[in-house]
Amino acid sequence: MSIKTGILVPFVEHLGFTIERFDSGESELNYTALPEHMNSFQVTHGGACMTLLDVTMAVAARSVQKDMGVVTIEMKTSFMQPALGPLVAKGRLMHRTATMAFSEATIYDAKGRACSHSTGTFKYVKRLPVGATAANAQQLPPLSTD
Repeated sequence: MSIKTGILVPFVEHLGFTIERFDSGESELNYTALPEHMNSFQVTHGGACMTLLDVTMAVAARSVQKDMGVVTIEMKTSFMQPALGPLVAKGRLMHRTATMAFSEATIYDAKGRACSHSTGTFKYVKRLPVGATAANAQQLPPLSTD
């Protein structure tokens, strides 16, 4: 995913999302769930679907200002039917201000049926260096050996 967006998100890489569109307030991502991404009914787990929707909306929000990052403020998701087989998520930036983005995304199955839909609010943030030595590095307390 990092090739088109310039951002590496290890969890997204692990799930195997691929970006097909990242332009003009629109996004499209492809995803085929692995066996470990299924729920007990052998369909794509709702958490994986919500992650796909979240990322799809964030990519749509970033597509109009690619030098900025976004963080999710809130999202609402409706699950309409099981997500089976290869999935396509399509996102759209509905409105933006100087600091906020309002997006929506829908996941479609291989037959083109809508499986789930989300709306979300995102805050634009300046991209900062990351890593253990970065100024914004997370300072965690040492682990207890007790």
